[in-house]
Amino acid sequence: MNQSVVKALKLLDLFSEETPELSLKEIAVRSSLPKPTAYRLLTTLEHMNFLYKTKDSEHDSRYRLGLKLLELGQLVSSSLEIREVALPFMEKLAQTINEVVHLVIVNNDEATYIEKVESTRALRLYTRIGKSSPLYIGSGPKLLLAFLSERKQQAILEQSNLYQLSAQQLIDKDSLRKQLQHIRKVGYAYSIGEQDADTTGISYPIQNFKGEVIAALTVSGLSSRFEGDHLLYIKKHTKESALEISAKLGYQSTMECAYE
Repeated sequence: MNQSVVKALKLLDLFSEETPELSLKEIAVRSSLPKPTAYRLLTTLEHMNFLYKTKDSEHDSRYRLGLKLLELGQLVSSSLEIREVALPFMEKLAQTINEVVHLVIVNNDEATYIEKVESTRALRLYTRIGKSSPLYIGSGPKLLLAFLSERKQQAILEQSNLYQLSAQQLIDKDSLRKQLQHIRKVGYAYSIGEQDADTTGISYPIQNFKGEVIAALTVSGLSSRFEGDHLLYIKKHTKESALEISAKLGYQSTMECAYE
């Protein structure tokens, strides 16, 4: 465990509603750290916007919590709200189609799985809540990438090399761009064998009250079960569930349901 990181995080814990502002001297005393050590850690936290100075003098400095914590707090709050709203619909969907259901969000330059409902089938997928993957592999991540702003999408596609998870094969970026355009056009994403062999994933967007895509509702299972009329059945119920979750988050759809 990195002790410098631990000490820095403990400094943040010194702030509270009762003590929203602290001086360098107070922080050093409360943390039992030498003043130079406390100052060095505070300077790093300030540089990263976890703290900001309200007063700076040769005798003492005063600090408050910075906006970076507010930004992270809003991200956590948003993720918790989506999970809380989505989970009952995910459970109902999993019971209806008996396949694994995931909830996926963008986390920096990756896709992170923040909720999962298992199927009752003997063969299960070894995904876990908290797992992250590249935004260009799998139906959920690709759907999120397709609906990112052009600037963010381009920054990801301009990475030096993009690799498949299996066989470490290079991904053709021109082909990927065409896939992303198609996803935006049809409104859902479909992948076969990209994250696990012999598995298929189908994802539909979850939107907030502004119409922004904030998560992907993803269904995954053995490819042999994602065929014919049953595939249409899965797509129908997955899209309906995504729309229901979006409606709970304030999204108002004016589109008629159409399934391909």
